[in-house]
Amino acid sequence: MSHFPYQLTTPIGSAATLGLIVLQADETVEQDFQRLFAAPDQALYVTRIPSGADVTPETLRQMERDLPHSASLLPPSVAFSTVGYACTSGATMIGPDRVAELIRGACDTQASTDPLTAARAALRALGITRLGIVSPYVASVAEPVRHALGAAGVETPETLSFGESSEARVARIDPASIRAAALDLGRRGGLDGLFLSCTNLRTLDVIDEIEAELGIPVVSSNLALAWHMATQAGLTLPHAPGRLMRQLAG
Repeated sequence: MSHFPYQLTTPIGSAATLGLIVLQADETVEQDFQRLFAAPDQALYVTRIPSGADVTPETLRQMERDLPHSASLLPPSVAFSTVGYACTSGATMIGPDRVAELIRGACDTQASTDPLTAARAALRALGITRLGIVSPYVASVAEPVRHALGAAGVETPETLSFGESSEARVARIDPASIRAAALDLGRRGGLDGLFLSCTNLRTLDVIDEIEAELGIPVVSSNLALAWHMATQAGLTLPHAPGRLMRQLAG
């Protein structure tokens, strides 16, 4: 057998290389990120983390043990611009600082983030001080997220929940239902922004509609996470929805 000569080239992500840690049960965030980070010079690598079929504080905290192994399964030869852990409630239960510590200890990355950290940064960037929250989850999962956002200096007087605990059902919630819930919450008045919590909700295609009807910014877990990772990597996402992304695009 003869060996044919070859040359090596640069990494695929000549503009930025992104890593994403996705829940085993999540069907949405990976699809959203493939749409948002679609430029040929942006590389997106995805790994999965075990997650329970039902979302409870216990199954969320369990991911602290599994996070380093999942992060280590990202390509080891790649130097990442940023790595995101795609679970709002998981980051809330584990703690954003601990999530960052576990990610950075398991892979080569310049930065890391999660939807809670990203949402806090997005709310500051948009100047939101009174926030309404739409969550798919039962109170034991939804309330800690509300308190975590409130602890960052944002008032969270209104929360609306679909009362779900099954991730499989969360992934199937109709975007029209999400839009209707957001409009119901926003029309109650007294809010200057909305947060659609959960990376498994199909929010991407209704954000512009909700903003147009309510006249206030709407941030989802996936949009905030993508925005924060793009900011960390020095990217703009000109075709992404929402006032938050338009601000990034300048």
